[in-house]
Amino acid sequence: MSGVAKSGVRPLPILIVEDDAALREALVDTVRLARYDVLEAVDGEDALAILEKTRVGMVVSDVQMKPMDGHTLLAEVKRRQPYVPVLLMTAYGVIDRAVAAMRLGACDYITKPFEPDVLLQQIVRHMLPAAYGEDDQVIAADPVTREVLELVRRVAVTDATVLITGESGTGKEVLARTLHRLSHRSAKPFVAINCAAIPENLLESTLFGHEKGAFTGALSAATGKFEQADGGTLLLDEVSEMPLALQAKLLRVLQEREVERVGGRKPVPVDIRVLATSNRDMAAEAAAGRFREDLYYRLNVFPLHNPPLRERRGDIVPLARRILARGIGGGQTSYSLSPEAEASLTTYRWPGNIRELENVMQRAMILASGPSIETRHLVLPKVQTDAPVVPSAASLPRSAGGVQEAEPTDIRSLERRHILDTLAAAHGVRRAAASTLGMSERTLRHKLQQYRREGYPVPAVGGGDDFAD
Repeated sequence: MSGVAKSGVRPLPILIVEDDAALREALVDTVRLARYDVLEAVDGEDALAILEKTRVGMVVSDVQMKPMDGHTLLAEVKRRQPYVPVLLMTAYGVIDRAVAAMRLGACDYITKPFEPDVLLQQIVRHMLPAAYGEDDQVIAADPVTREVLELVRRVAVTDATVLITGESGTGKEVLARTLHRLSHRSAKPFVAINCAAIPENLLESTLFGHEKGAFTGALSAATGKFEQADGGTLLLDEVSEMPLALQAKLLRVLQEREVERVGGRKPVPVDIRVLATSNRDMAAEAAAGRFREDLYYRLNVFPLHNPPLRERRGDIVPLARRILARGIGGGQTSYSLSPEAEASLTTYRWPGNIRELENVMQRAMILASGPSIETRHLVLPKVQTDAPVVPSAASLPRSAGGVQEAEPTDIRSLERRHILDTLAAAHGVRRAAASTLGMSERTLRHKLQQYRREGYPVPAVGGGDDFAD
């Protein structure tokens, strides 16, 4: 068993935390003999100091230590670096505490005494891949996000199909890429396809490929996304937008693990892991007949919900700081948030989620005259905060019959208000509004049709628009 990655890149080091010097030396020797790089810490405080300065692929820690025990160290690691797997070593007779530690985020535990191969098997199973860098790390300051990341880490080591759901702009593709990077397929391709962005008549050949002469314009054979992802991971982004006719063929590919190109006669076997995302309630879509029920269950082997930003407020300021750290290019790159600006960010409801936060911070960097971002630079709509807002009668929205409606408070109503306001600001141009909202034109069309059926006024199609609803 070797610690050298197949790509030739050495793995990240493993941090051994053990206060018994003789046992620590034995553990370090075991791991080094397997050709892994090793760091060692004499206690929890020492381990945290190392983690502040060095990225590691895994932490292996004893439970019975003083003054900081393994469970406290586990909690601190998960708070600071939730993506790092922590393996606990526990004495026989305290298994109940080990099980509790698993619930708190430990990747696993092993009972002393154990054979060297038991430890090495756990390392192979759980440690981060060599290519997992700082840019890949998901912001997880909020406990809700840390719980999601723990699920990502657990399912990543399997080949299970994962269906990631959540509102537009929550970072579903980021989670999918993280899942791929934490998997044994990380050295192989990650191929993503947006099922809503490709015209229906081209989606089949894009997914499955085509042979020469299969249709007008097919001057040569071409591989599809399934073949391109062979050995790696295929992400079906916005899979709920896939036409029903094509869903049947997708189901067969998922069942048989082989594709047949358009115009082809010979199936091509593929070894892939499939991930899918959707911003809709997939169970409701299947029940309504808009999505094949059998395909839904095939994709929903491991459901993973990515909560909206308003439900993980602890991430807002760290995300904003990361965006500021990247700067806007060619100009000021050292920005900071004032306390008032931080308060404004955390009370805003963020109907557009992380995508909206990125837009707000980009705008703030342009408007700021210096390195400090103030509240006035954010230009946030005042009615979208969680603070109580008492609107004037003149500001209340009117229904199609001219009757004033109450200020929206539920998520669905807030989303409707945000979409209609964005459409109005785009002068009714659907394509521009869809781009601003970060959703497909097909999704926007579906929502506008729904609002019209419910009696809400939808602006007429604006000039220059080339799709109707």
